[in-house]
Amino acid sequence: MTSATHIAIVDDEPDITALLANYLQAQGFRVTQLHNGRALMATMASDAPSLVLLDLGLPGEDGFSIARQLREHWRCGLVIVTGRGDAVDKIVGLEVGADDYVTKPFDLRELLARIKAVLRRIVPAESPAVAAAPAADRDRFQFAGWQLDTAARRLTDNHGQETTLTGGEFNLLCTLVRHPGRVLSRDFLLDETRGRDGGPFDRTIDVQVGRLRKKLETDPDDPQIIKSVRGAGYILVSPVTPG
Repeated sequence: MTSATHIAIVDDEPDITALLANYLQAQGFRVTQLHNGRALMATMASDAPSLVLLDLGLPGEDGFSIARQLREHWRCGLVIVTGRGDAVDKIVGLEVGADDYVTKPFDLRELLARIKAVLRRIVPAESPAVAAAPAADRDRFQFAGWQLDTAARRLTDNHGQETTLTGGEFNLLCTLVRHPGRVLSRDFLLDETRGRDGGPFDRTIDVQVGRLRKKLETDPDDPQIIKSVRGAGYILVSPVTPG
C-alpha cells in the first residue's frame, strides 16, 4: 500500500467525507470524495479505486443495490460504513459482497485497520508482478471439478468458465482448500481471512460459506463440497490436488 492506493468515499454528508478524506490522506492514501451512486459509477469507469467506503443511507438510492453493482463489475475492496447497525442489515451487506461492515459512530484508527486488512487481501489481485508471473509459478488447486488459482485469484470450472468471488469469499476458499479434510472452527476461519476474533453472535463466516456454496455446489441446500460440523465449524470434504 502506497500513496498511489486509491480509496473512494461515498457518503451524502460532506462533513463525513471530508473528515475521512483528511484522515486517510494523512495516512498516505489518494482519496476521492463522492456523494451518490451515480458519481461512484462514473469514478469506477474512469479511475477505479482499490477500495470503496460506502454508506448505505444515500437519499433516494439503495445502498445494497450499489454494492451489488460493484461486485458484478469490479474487483475492488468494499467496506460498508453506515449508521445502520441492525444485524439484518449487516448480514445483507455481507451477502451482497462487502468485505467488512462498520457502523457509525466509528473510531478512525479501527476503520484504518480494517481498510488495511481488506487491502492486504486484495493487493495480490492488482499487483503487476503477480499478473506477469508465469503460470507455472502460480499456486493452483483442483477440487470437485473446480480449479483455484491463488496467485491470479481466479476460480474456474472444468470448462474454463470463471466464477467471480468477493475478496472475503476468495480468502475463505483459499483457507479451506489449504486445509482439506480438516474441521476448521469459525474463529480460525475469521482469524485467517479477516485477522480478527469473532464475537458469540458473529455470523460473518456462516454468511460467506453460504455464498460460496451457492457458487460451488450443485445443490447448496445439500452441500457435498463444504460441509458443516455442528458445534465445530466447516470442512472441505472434497479431495484437493495441486496443479
